[in-house]
Amino acid sequence: MSLSHDDANGVSVDTYRPLMSEERAERIRQFHEAMVNTTKAEETETSSILGLTFVVPPEVKRVGPLSQLLGEAVMAETKSGDRVLDMGTGCGINAVIAATKEADVLAVDINPDSMETTKDNAARNGVADRIQVRESDIFSAVDGVFDLIIFNPPFRWFPARNMLEAATSDGNYSALTRFFREARQYLAKDGRMIIFFSNAGDLAYLQQLIDTEGFQQEVVAQKSRVVEGLDVNFFVFRLA
Repeated sequence: MSLSHDDANGVSVDTYRPLMSEERAERIRQFHEAMVNTTKAEETETSSILGLTFVVPPEVKRVGPLSQLLGEAVMAETKSGDRVLDMGTGCGINAVIAATKEADVLAVDINPDSMETTKDNAARNGVADRIQVRESDIFSAVDGVFDLIIFNPPFRWFPARNMLEAATSDGNYSALTRFFREARQYLAKDGRMIIFFSNAGDLAYLQQLIDTEGFQQEVVAQKSRVVEGLDVNFFVFRLA
């Protein structure tokens, strides 16, 4: 659950508590540690997805095996002329995919290394003129409204020890919570959101945020696989 208390200045502060058993939370913590240790890249990697090419340095989260699941959903949802926000763009996969559909894209990330990586990948795939890149902590550097917001948030709630780990772990779900509390003011009247999440994190907490903020939802894609001995279900949600 999400509990509130007042800090020393009398300001309301949220403290996240997992909406699951202690045993499940500990299993996910062990899973997270295993994933951190096995997914560290030491060299620049080149990956292809949906006919597009992405070059990713070690400092940026690499293309994963489920990137295509989300990418296909983004491609299906994006319309020509849409103004699109790709929140937490990473190496720019979803920003580039949206731009290939003749959308105008703002790609943001908290990781400074993502900025040049996204610019390079946009140019590599011939869509640099359709993508603007900014360093932003959630909506801190975002202005205007968008027809489509894409967010592939960190799944876990543990404190990140470095910028790369911040792509997979969001301490106390601070960023996820702020995103949902602020997202509506950045959505156009008939705007939509595409959110990627899994039960390798606290899926019940995500559902709580969706319900609290009053978004209508549908699952547009999902996939199950065993990762590091854990049965993981991945979901792409469409919110409106």
